Amino acid sequence: MPPRRRPQFTQESIDQQLQQIHLLDQASSSENLEQLGPIIKQIHANRQQDVYLRTLQALIESKDTEIESICGDNYQEFISSVSTLFSIKSYTTNLREKITTLDSSVSQVGKSLVEKKKALLQTKKTAANLDEAIDGLQACLRVLDVVNRVGEMVKEGKYWSALRSLEDIESMPPTSLSTTPLFQHLLSSLPSLRGQIKDAVTASMKQWLLDIRNVSAQIGQLALDAMDMRTRRWRSRRDKDPMLKTSRVGSAVEAITYEKTEYNVLDNEQLKVDFKPLYECIHIYTALDSLDEIRRSYQADRKAQSDLIIPEPLPIPSLSSITQEIVGYFIVENHVLNTTGSFRSEREVEDLWDALISRLSNAVEDALRNEKDPDTYLKVKEALLGSVMTLEAYSYSTGSIHSVILRLFEKYVSILETKFGKRFESIVAQDDFQPMYVEKASEKDDVLETVWLTREQREQLEQSSAPMNLPWSQGFYLSCQDIRSFVQNFYQFIEGVSQHHRNIDDLLSRSLDTILTTYISESVAKRSQSTNNLSQLAQIISNLEHFEIACSELERSLTNIRSSQRGGTIRVKAAASFAATLDKALARVTEAMSSKLDDFFGLSEYDWTPKAREDAPSMYLYELVNWLTTVVDSLALKDAHKEEACRGAVNYIASCFMDFLTGRDIPMMNENAVANLLMDVDFLDEELKRSGHSHSAAFTELRSTASVVMSDAVNAFLVASIRQTSYAAVKPKRLQALLEKLGRFGQECRDAPSRERGEKRRKEAEAVGRVFPGENR
Repeated sequence: MPPRRRPQFTQESIDQQLQQIHLLDQASSSENLEQLGPIIKQIHANRQQDVYLRTLQALIESKDTEIESICGDNYQEFISSVSTLFSIKSYTTNLREKITTLDSSVSQVGKSLVEKKKALLQTKKTAANLDEAIDGLQACLRVLDVVNRVGEMVKEGKYWSALRSLEDIESMPPTSLSTTPLFQHLLSSLPSLRGQIKDAVTASMKQWLLDIRNVSAQIGQLALDAMDMRTRRWRSRRDKDPMLKTSRVGSAVEAITYEKTEYNVLDNEQLKVDFKPLYECIHIYTALDSLDEIRRSYQADRKAQSDLIIPEPLPIPSLSSITQEIVGYFIVENHVLNTTGSFRSEREVEDLWDALISRLSNAVEDALRNEKDPDTYLKVKEALLGSVMTLEAYSYSTGSIHSVILRLFEKYVSILETKFGKRFESIVAQDDFQPMYVEKASEKDDVLETVWLTREQREQLEQSSAPMNLPWSQGFYLSCQDIRSFVQNFYQFIEGVSQHHRNIDDLLSRSLDTILTTYISESVAKRSQSTNNLSQLAQIISNLEHFEIACSELERSLTNIRSSQRGGTIRVKAAASFAATLDKALARVTEAMSSKLDDFFGLSEYDWTPKAREDAPSMYLYELVNWLTTVVDSLALKDAHKEEACRGAVNYIASCFMDFLTGRDIPMMNENAVANLLMDVDFLDEELKRSGHSHSAAFTELRSTASVVMSDAVNAFLVASIRQTSYAAVKPKRLQALLEKLGRFGQECRDAPSRERGEKRRKEAEAVGRVFPGENR
């Protein structure tokens, strides 16, 4: 504070004060000097001693004058006054001494006060400096506290607050602290602190990525379980409503009718996924204008994580857990894409998706390259299909996985064909080819539900009562059973798969044709060629007839099923193979019968040069006809097939007779032998007609050929017009061979007529040979 201004006394004020002092109070006998104290003090304080003394001297002189005047008037009083003045003088001298002493004392006291005042001012200045220093230190402490709290906030995960605190420091208004080296040092350290915040939030996100990788499988499992529940619910609804049979889970109809339940796989009672570390990191990097940096880092980290999902080689038993992790991985990516604005782009997620699915496809196909168990393919399909259906709900493009599933399906069908092919071959090989016997009506109903029949056949068999023999063997029933099982396994794989119906229908058609043709029809054909048992051959023929019917009925039933699913038409072309095998089986029946007929012909014992003609047919023919009619009638075949078998046997008999006449085994014969053979032919023809099996046409060539010889009509045969009208069935080479045999017999005879007849036959043979040199037998 400024020093107090001292009051200045003028001459007038000092005079006035002295005038007021009464040195001698006339009313008092004591001196009155107390009033001098304040005056002297003020004089000393104001340092006006000289002025005061001069004024006092003037007062004395004035008083002396007054005294002289008074004394002149009154001497006594003057004397008295002089005495009084001397006293005053004495007092004044004493007072002066006292004033001097007092002045010295006051001077000493004043000097001490000045020094103390100076000390006080210095102390106040020091105190002011201290206050200023304290204020500066407090401001520094506040800033340092903020910096310290930044570190604590980073440790506590309050990254945004820490960053805001740094911004607050940087945006502080200018103060005396702003110019201090400490503050400048703090400002220069802010980038480092921001770097620490960035490193801390990055580490937090890295840890979050690790945690996400650890829970991805659980996320995927929860999502797959939710989809499985949705699928079961939709199947239940679809089974109740026929209009929904063509719609699968995820279709437009299902999506519209699906009553969504509020279930979030990322936030539920079992699992809560916290995306806060990621959001904080994005927020901090955005504030630091480094979003591209964290975006690239995130993409690289997620790419590295996706590379670790699929091991090499891929263990098929682990595929389910791998698909769970894949589903969880991309559910997280979908959530990040939808909740972080421009942080993630659809292209980045698609790149991850395409790369991972490509590696999954290759790994699955490599793992299944040598796999032969169709159940393994079904498990792989279920694992892939579950992930497909789940991720389709999150708008991922699953076409590539569907393509993989369809490629696996083709291999699955091929393995299925091989597996069932072996079963069909085993069924055919173990079949006894005897009519299947059912004892109970329930057994019959089960069998009729399994095999494919026409409506008329089914109704006829349903009207029959058990026990009974069915018109097919056990092998046909088991084959139908396995065909149904094959079709069921076939459709079991593609159930729920979004496929091209035409491709599936074509594949099923080819597979069924392969199974029916290669593994059933050809196996039955081989079996028929290895047996001579006519009853088994007859059952084989009956089975083949039912297989032909089964092909058309199977085609119709499968087409109806696919039509209800908006599929195409199933074409089963194996009926032609069964028809061809049926022809082979019928031919095999003829072969078997021919083999037995050979036994009869072995007993024939013909005399090819008899001297006379027989009156009755050969005895072996009675047994032959009896056996033939009995066998033909006992065959469990249609009448048409019976007649075909009988026709084949008669044709074989006719060919044997013709071989007798024209073959090389018999070198010669005479007309009597030819006549006896014609008698046997007529006997056979009549007996067969009587038994209801007329096949006279089989003997036409034989009879015509023999008639040329027996009626001596070789010359007429050589005439083209006659030959074409009367002997069209005769083959020239065979006629030539017969004439040669007759000529050879005549040449062997000793009598002239016989020799002449033999020569005639030889020339006729040569004439026939010359006219028809290129004819075959």
